[in-house]
Amino acid sequence: MNERIDTALPRLTLPLTREAARSLKVGDLVLLDGELVITVGLPTHRRMMAHLEEGKPLPFDLSGGTFAHLSLCCRKDGERLEPLYINPTTSTRFNALMPTLIRRLGLTATGGKGGLSAECVEAMRETGCVYFSVVGGASALLSMGLQEIVETAWDDMIMQFRLTRIRVSGFGPVTIAIDAHGNSVYQSLGASAQERLPSILEANRRRDDS
Repeated sequence: MNERIDTALPRLTLPLTREAARSLKVGDLVLLDGELVITVGLPTHRRMMAHLEEGKPLPFDLSGGTFAHLSLCCRKDGERLEPLYINPTTSTRFNALMPTLIRRLGLTATGGKGGLSAECVEAMRETGCVYFSVVGGASALLSMGLQEIVETAWDDMIMQFRLTRIRVSGFGPVTIAIDAHGNSVYQSLGASAQERLPSILEANRRRDDS
């Protein structure tokens, strides 16, 4: 991929140590270096769950690793898969499965767009895991930080659903939207919206009555 312009943003090396994950705070804006495993497939998540329940090893060792909800497009160049672009998908699609995956794999980081449920946040707090919010619609920028596809697994699935290990350099910027202490920007926004709802409804009522 093309070299991206370097910035003064802090850079994190993946996989994060537990201590590094717990040092991050909601709102921190960072760039990512290193390796992570990605997929956007719900069937993939279900297959992962089945493997864990049956005591089967996953194709990649995700213990203490980073598992993100990112979609990847590539083309075949001989035996090599050349990455073309990358984009996040909505993490809430996987709310029912992520608490178990976070706990059983001891993840230190996950990510995507849209955040995760309160049950997921609790699992993250227990294990020391953060959530990277990846901007949707910024594929051109994000793809500049995508170095290579290291390997894929479960190749019976379409490319976007496969478990794929990628290497990134200066990937982002991404925001720490849920930290390892149970703080979530999504929860804060939801609470703020709930507090404002009565005044919004009252303003609408007055407008309709006028």
